[in-house]
Amino acid sequence: MGEFVIKMPDVGEGVAEAELVEWHVKPGDPVREDMVLAAVMTDKATVEIPSPVEGVVLWLGAEVGDTVAVKAPLLRIQVAGEGGSEADVASSATTEPPAKVEPAEDRPVETEPAVPPPARPTADTKIIQPEKIAERPATREPAERPLASPAVRLRAQEAGVDLRQVIGTSPAGRISHEDLDQFIARGAQPVAAAPTGPARKTDVEEIKITGLRRRIAEKMRLASSRIPHITYVEEVDVTDLEDLRATMNAGRKPDQPKLTILPFLMRALVKTISEQPGVNATFDDDAGVVTRYGAVHIGIATQTPSGLTVPVVRHAEARSIWDTAAELTRLAEAARNGTAAREELSGSTITITSLGALGGIVTTPIINHPEVAIIGVNKIMTRPVWDGTQFVPRKIMNLSSSFDHRIVDGWDAAIFVQRIKALLETPALIFIEG
Repeated sequence: MGEFVIKMPDVGEGVAEAELVEWHVKPGDPVREDMVLAAVMTDKATVEIPSPVEGVVLWLGAEVGDTVAVKAPLLRIQVAGEGGSEADVASSATTEPPAKVEPAEDRPVETEPAVPPPARPTADTKIIQPEKIAERPATREPAERPLASPAVRLRAQEAGVDLRQVIGTSPAGRISHEDLDQFIARGAQPVAAAPTGPARKTDVEEIKITGLRRRIAEKMRLASSRIPHITYVEEVDVTDLEDLRATMNAGRKPDQPKLTILPFLMRALVKTISEQPGVNATFDDDAGVVTRYGAVHIGIATQTPSGLTVPVVRHAEARSIWDTAAELTRLAEAARNGTAAREELSGSTITITSLGALGGIVTTPIINHPEVAIIGVNKIMTRPVWDGTQFVPRKIMNLSSSFDHRIVDGWDAAIFVQRIKALLETPALIFIEG
């Protein structure tokens, strides 16, 4: 038997390291060729790492959330034969034997000395007599949380046993399956039903920020700390736009997507940028250089099961309203199911963020660094509006837009938003060329 070392592969051009976001195996697991072992992330793209060999996992070289350098050992697999690695042969003389690891279901949540747990009791197992453990305290303080693995806690819950009443014989007083079996065998009674009324909760959960959520946190910190934001909010009467949208959806062809308000906003954005190109830009504040773009690549902030991503509709200036809607739908679906390519998640020159029906009245969107502007869409609400003689119901939507105040002055920001407002309130202007 030998060992095969799998190293962190090169996951992208110029990428020297990647974050480990998920293990699909643990020590002791059998693996087969092409089986997915782990997932790593770099620049919002998740890459799965398959096994090139068949064998048994011996050792894992990193924990979820760790950053691993390219070509660093990631895991070792016991294989038939002499072993080796993806790039070269691993020297068994310099390889430390892997530590014995408990199965995942028996690992305690708390950090404890690496001592193997006692075996489950069998007919030949000698049971510790009560008199031998009488010196230990019979119970714990109400606020003291007993040490036990998740599997033991689940068994105790199903059996109606309060683990604070169980004596742990493992190191640090950890309660094992055997301790629970002995407690039940001594005729312990199930815990009495809790009194009626609300109960005090004392549980605390610590969650390590990894993967996409860590990328989002880093980018938000960067944008918030380095960009002086100015946010401008304006009401937009979208009654006529909503009527036009309903008419176009009613007459759309079978192969055409259903129109939301976003394609209209994107077309209005393109027309406004042609008049104010300064907002369609990025700012390298280290070099002190603003880059303006002729192409309009609109990022659309999209909520996914993993967190917020920003797929990019490229060359929005060259798309019709229907083409814009189709590309928007395709990218949003790809982002949500994790199939979006790396180039589809980068390269935006300006961003739109929308919470749809949950959009609230006003938001303060954070600029997608290194861009200089972001347009925030709030929900549409029917409000009474005075038309000069009476109050009439109108559909009103707020635009909450933020700008990098180092590059965009407040006056220019106001003109920019007012131009978008004029186009959305008279939607026929969106379709007039020139």
